[in-house]
Amino acid sequence: MRVDIWSDVVCPFCYIAKKRLEAAAQQLNLELEVHWHSFQLDTDAADPSMSHAQRLAQKYQRSVAEVEEMQGNIAEMAKAEGIEYNWATCKSGQTFDAHRLIHLAQSKGLGNEAQEAFFYSCLSQGLAIDERETLEDVAARIGLNPVEVDDVLDSDQFADFVKFDLDIARDQLKVTGVPFFIFEQRIALAGAQPQEVFVQVLEKALQLPELAEPELEAESEIQPESELEAEPVKTDPTQS
Repeated sequence: MRVDIWSDVVCPFCYIAKKRLEAAAQQLNLELEVHWHSFQLDTDAADPSMSHAQRLAQKYQRSVAEVEEMQGNIAEMAKAEGIEYNWATCKSGQTFDAHRLIHLAQSKGLGNEAQEAFFYSCLSQGLAIDERETLEDVAARIGLNPVEVDDVLDSDQFADFVKFDLDIARDQLKVTGVPFFIFEQRIALAGAQPQEVFVQVLEKALQLPELAEPELEAESEIQPESELEAEPVKTDPTQS
């Protein structure tokens, strides 16, 4: 089954949702064909003088104490999925180059491995996602050719793929936050839903009839879907 996922590597909810989706697919003995798409929660460069909690407090106009409490709750949620979310040591930063490397990895059949490695590096290890050393370390960890990695980082390769993903999310899908999923190019689901919701959506997607041109439906938690007025979703920048 094809699943298109928009996410950002600094997003703990995206990491949590990835684990829940994988568990749901395993529960159904279902093999997923996952296509990862880029989304940037923050396009500003990191301010090294601010902690992760301070930056989030400023961005969302909350107190640092409120943010720390919320991050602690997210960490408990992540722990239940086998994720060690070390929010206190997380570093903010531009994720554009990380997304470019994910597209490189995806072209080699290593998209899932790249996404997992970036999530772990950023959210568990607290590595700076916009530093070249981190990018090269993650690339080496999943077996990407270091020469190809250097070629990408020294150029604008795959920048058009990232921009395409961002444009589709903003202009066609009206995505304002991640994670965001599209199953079989037909059913949309937003957020880090519980595993049982992923199971229900996967089961529904298995029952979809074949259509010449897919029409996008939206799942709102467990409520019946409603159709969105949208053109058939093109998720590949090489499509004409």
